[in-house]
Amino acid sequence: MDERAERDERDERDERLEAEGEVAVARLAIGSGDLGHAAKHLGNALTTDPRCPDAYEALSELAAAAGGHAAALELFPEDEPCIGSIACVAQLHAAAGQWEPALSALTSVIGADPERPWAEVAWLADPALPGRLSPDAVTRAVAGLSRNLPDPLPPQLRDGVQPFYALVRACVAARPEHTLLHAMASALARRFGDTADAVTWAERAQQLEPGHTQAVILGSALNAAGRPDDALAVWEAEIARDPSDLHLYVDVAELYGKTGRPAEGLAWLDRALAAEPDHPKAAPAAFALRHAVDGGTKHLLALSDHLRAHPDHNYAAHLLNGLCDNEPWLGHVHHALEASVNVLHQMLANPETARDHEIELLGSALEAPSTRLALRMGFPRSKLDYQALPSPDPRVPQYRVDTALWEFEGLDARPAVAPPSPEAAELVRQVAALSWSAPGAAYDHAVRLAGLSAEDLLAVCVHPPLPREDEQGAYLLGRQPEMWVRAVQTFACLGLAHHRADEPWLDSRRRTLLTHLLFGPEDWTNEAAGFALLATAWSDPTTRDDIGALLVDRMMAVGKAWQDRDATILASLCHLVLACPWLQPTFLDLADKMLSAATEFHAQPAPDAADRQAEITAALKSRTTPHPRKPRSLLTRLFGRSR
Repeated sequence: MDERAERDERDERDERLEAEGEVAVARLAIGSGDLGHAAKHLGNALTTDPRCPDAYEALSELAAAAGGHAAALELFPEDEPCIGSIACVAQLHAAAGQWEPALSALTSVIGADPERPWAEVAWLADPALPGRLSPDAVTRAVAGLSRNLPDPLPPQLRDGVQPFYALVRACVAARPEHTLLHAMASALARRFGDTADAVTWAERAQQLEPGHTQAVILGSALNAAGRPDDALAVWEAEIARDPSDLHLYVDVAELYGKTGRPAEGLAWLDRALAAEPDHPKAAPAAFALRHAVDGGTKHLLALSDHLRAHPDHNYAAHLLNGLCDNEPWLGHVHHALEASVNVLHQMLANPETARDHEIELLGSALEAPSTRLALRMGFPRSKLDYQALPSPDPRVPQYRVDTALWEFEGLDARPAVAPPSPEAAELVRQVAALSWSAPGAAYDHAVRLAGLSAEDLLAVCVHPPLPREDEQGAYLLGRQPEMWVRAVQTFACLGLAHHRADEPWLDSRRRTLLTHLLFGPEDWTNEAAGFALLATAWSDPTTRDDIGALLVDRMMAVGKAWQDRDATILASLCHLVLACPWLQPTFLDLADKMLSAATEFHAQPAPDAADRQAEITAALKSRTTPHPRKPRSLLTRLFGRSR
């Protein structure tokens, strides 16, 4: 049995024991006549374990003690927040033969927590139940539940909903002439991936009684079945018949977009926006389709601005999240590209390598000093040395800065500031994240750090706390500690972006601190400060011209250095510049070209990669040498002749 299965079995055993304990207390309360107290404990028991047979037996005992099921129902107030109490209500209604309120209560529980086995009750599986229920009641139950279920239904939710779906299928077979039952059943079948039945039932509903709801559901079923053009034909015909539903215009437009025809979709959104300029779905969808047509980040920023102006437009947030997801800096921390980080990954993946081993790495040329933080987080007893200082010297700031995070003694880098206070380190540890829905969302999330001192935020950049003690934290510590270091630095810098937020931007302390980090020695903290500046610009349009110029300046300097030596932060800086669509096209084009060149370079395997892999062992004082390559020729065409 694997570790996850053992954990699941242990959790189930613990839940069963806890539920049985609640039932025991409930039975004591029934015996003493305290029926209200007993009802609370039975609700707790089903909340803990919806399958607990003792809880259902004790519920019958409660009903008997109360003088009947109707009296027992009075013990469970309608405003009771405990989900298990609502399951008790469903069971009591069913025991009394009140099938429709039983079904209504049960589907509300399933919809609130579909992953758990609420539907595994005997009365729901009774073959006679479809004949006891009115089709209208089943239709209402399906409609209410479907609104709370994702489409499609992920595998982990299907088992919990399956018994109810089986009932719906039986009801459809028993009521072949009920229009809306077929339509709602189609929507549920679509969520289960039963697209053939979804289409059949939706077509039957439309044949029985053509109508708007039936047309919308039929189009959705056809689309799910891989027939988008048929879906478009149904929806467009319905709009021609009844042009009042602007949400259907959005569905048509987005389906054109998903089938590679975003320009055709925009025409439908233009019609919707002409009727309602601030339509909560049409306006955001237009930005998304324009992004599909034009690419870049211009329309993503416009969508972000729209969301800031209309924070109640949840669909804008949904679209922005999807479009920024998996995009470096727009949706997550950019990955590290140093050779020593690659070696770190290889050592961590070696099952024979333990964290307490003393590891020595020898790099050919100096890398970003923050790589030491990642290496020591993965292997606390590690040492990283370098053989040579590349030229131009990456230790030299681009401009004179007064904020220094690192001090160098030869090729050795040490933090130039004392550790942060434990309270500050813990708060950053709780707030730091690897991903976010959009730059503005990361900026807003970091507001929790606004109360920390600038000194503590700077210090945490070079004294990062360990990851949180959860599943993700364990993975990061054991497989990718550098991503956690970069996340901490990113949110520390976002905290600086909120420092003295009342000061005018150009003369502010927060701008000074972030620009000093951006232009300091080449390091991951340049990238973190750059993203904090970008997130500020996305959140405050008045800062955009200034911040765009700062990011271009840093990118150009690093790009020129990259003609003669590797500069691993270049790709990241290019992504940041490309996320500033207000810049002149010349700079955006240059960033795009440099990003392509840097990506091509880092995608090439090092000549000695196989040999280096073979050298990595878990032996004490193992020694391996990451060898960077010189990118001299790749950017010469962008900057001219190399020095």
